[in-house]
Amino acid sequence: MEHFQHPLAVVETQSVGKGTRIWAFAHVLPNAQIGADCNICDHTFIENDVIIGDRVTIKCGVQLWDGIRLEDDVFVGPNATFTNDKHPRSGVRHKPPCVTTVKAGASIGANSTIMPGITIGANALVGAGAVVTRDVPPWAIVVGNPARITGYVGAAAGQPARPSQVPHQLGIHPSRVRGVAIHRLPLVQDLRGYLSASESFPFDIKRYFLVFDVPSREVRGEHAHRECHQFLVCVHGECRVIADDGRDREEVVLNSPCIGVHLSPMVWATQYGYSPDAVLLVLASDVYRPEDYIRDYAEFCSLKRA
Repeated sequence: MEHFQHPLAVVETQSVGKGTRIWAFAHVLPNAQIGADCNICDHTFIENDVIIGDRVTIKCGVQLWDGIRLEDDVFVGPNATFTNDKHPRSGVRHKPPCVTTVKAGASIGANSTIMPGITIGANALVGAGAVVTRDVPPWAIVVGNPARITGYVGAAAGQPARPSQVPHQLGIHPSRVRGVAIHRLPLVQDLRGYLSASESFPFDIKRYFLVFDVPSREVRGEHAHRECHQFLVCVHGECRVIADDGRDREEVVLNSPCIGVHLSPMVWATQYGYSPDAVLLVLASDVYRPEDYIRDYAEFCSLKRA
């Protein structure tokens, strides 16, 4: 036996990876699959249709029911609760159970509740006591009941991405994220009102669209483009943009019509934190082509590495 099993643990499965430790009063059913170098703490229960990756930590008091999938390097805090049935009734079993997936590197806080059939994105952080009722994007930080996005994890693991300080000088300022530039646009004021304009676009504009009336809890974007450039300006109100090149992430607060962000191709972008009056203008270098979109973050990271 290449894994450690406490004498008071009941481990019925034969599928346990090398170096995994299963502690006292844990109970693992016969068809569960557990990867290598995991740490399964006291008083845990793992049902049959459960797949656990490598280097996963499951703290005390956690039950993993059929349909739960934990990818590599996931952390599950004490007494976190997973569910797999949207309409539970005593004596009534729904087949198959809802599949709930926690992507690689994500952390689930103590006493949080994960509703059935959702996906927690890679490297996301679920705060202690949160009730997660919908999918969580990669790198997002969610807290509360129901859980809401309050920020995104920064380049340093576990640290929030601090908003960039947009320079006051007019012109184009590079971001630490490759392929992203922050534009400080001119602002002219006289008795007739305010005017902001620019002719410094790094691409020919073929399309524009407006995003508005977005509930503050909603997230937009969450994709990259293979070839299309975009230029974002919040012409009214405020929203936040997370730009990600697969290695570094940066948050830019768009709260003035004289601040613009240029997103080159192969930059993953997410917008969130819309104020009720926010109107986001997006200028694009290409017409709408569905095949130009990359909507899966894991695929995006794979393409960046390639």
